[in-house]
Amino acid sequence: MIENQKIRAAQVIGPLGEPLGMDDLPPRDTKRWVIRRKAEVVAAVNGGLLTIDDVIERYHLSLEEFNSWQRAVDRSGMQGLRVTRTQHYRDLYERRLRYG
Repeated sequence: MIENQKIRAAQVIGPLGEPLGMDDLPPRDTKRWVIRRKAEVVAAVNGGLLTIDDVIERYHLSLEEFNSWQRAVDRSGMQGLRVTRTQHYRDLYERRLRYG
């Protein structure tokens, strides 16, 4: 682990543009992962509020699941996290890669 990773941000900008601190994150026992909660966790990692290891331990997620959230946000923003639209956004992304 890089030593600088021990220094954490006190707040980051959340997915809706609001300040997001540790107290604003979804509860540890979250079972229902709506788009906003997923996006908050991704923003917390991207901003340095949490590490990926913290997320996996805190929320009992697999690395693959969190990485899929992160990829979805990177590709399509919060809308990419919609479970019902996952295939649609995946197809869009693949078309962009194929045809520029």
